[in-house]
Amino acid sequence: MRKEDVCALTQHKQMYDVVCFGEAMIRFTPLNFQRLEQATSLEVTVGGSELNAAVGLSRLGLRTAWVSRLVDNQLGRMIASRAMTHGVDVSHVVWTKEGRVGLYFIEMGASPRASQVLYDRSHSAIAGLVAEEIDWPALLKGTRVFHTSGITPALSRPCAEATEAALSAAKDNHCLATFDLNYRARLWTKDEARQTLSQLFRYVDILLTTSDDLETVFGLSGSEEMMAQEIKEQFGFKVVVITIRQAPTVLRGSWTSLALADRTYRGRITELELVDRIGSGDAYSAGFIYGYLTGDVAKAVAYGDAMSVLKHSIPGDFSWVTLAEVEHQTAAVVTKIQR
Repeated sequence: MRKEDVCALTQHKQMYDVVCFGEAMIRFTPLNFQRLEQATSLEVTVGGSELNAAVGLSRLGLRTAWVSRLVDNQLGRMIASRAMTHGVDVSHVVWTKEGRVGLYFIEMGASPRASQVLYDRSHSAIAGLVAEEIDWPALLKGTRVFHTSGITPALSRPCAEATEAALSAAKDNHCLATFDLNYRARLWTKDEARQTLSQLFRYVDILLTTSDDLETVFGLSGSEEMMAQEIKEQFGFKVVVITIRQAPTVLRGSWTSLALADRTYRGRITELELVDRIGSGDAYSAGFIYGYLTGDVAKAVAYGDAMSVLKHSIPGDFSWVTLAEVEHQTAAVVTKIQR
């Protein structure tokens, strides 16, 4: 094979539909609604906002890569292995002997006791990431979408700088940038978040968020549509998406969403039994991005809603669903046994 053909083949292999960037952690869950203090065994899974989205996108059939920094030990390799199981390319992960893999624990609750998350992620490997460790212009060349969230820049100053470098490269490469605001009060203050995110948002095309986060970080108020309009005008986003969830009890709730683009697109309201809420917003991001790339904003809202409501029924962070199931969900809510 000629050198030119080898180069062309290599470039083709490096082209992705979506590249996601962020931290993943090992998740520990006591069984049968137990408290951590009483548990004698823990279920071990993997999760993290951007990896959750990458897994969902890959399961829908898109070519997806996840970028992070992992410790080269059994825990780091567990995370990479779980990602690869779902077809996510982890070849751009930065491996290191330093730092640690972040952990988190979740007690699953039932009314009146809410579910609780305990993080053990300080000084994780990704917090020491240096922007120069990743060649973003080369990685994002030919990529259709770059996706990250507000969790990543909250991890450390270097992570914020790497996030900006990635978003800038996405803009230079005409790569659509999607961003889940995902405010975490345990990682940074609302003032720190507002200052950093305001800097990053100049590169972002599509913002995914909640009314609670818009109120907390940017002080917005009013209806979801009013808040979407205000933040859209402030930063010039192409689309602003707000997910809307109600939870009158710990184990029951409802889900819908809206997207503001050329007009407002509203999703269907779905009543839910909440097996596991964690990762439901990331599942929405995956469904929305898939629908946007394969259709339009209306399809994006419908697929985002479908992906998320299905995720609520599945334990763990990942959305273990198929494209056929998502398409079926957009057509009708099915509760009878499928034989």
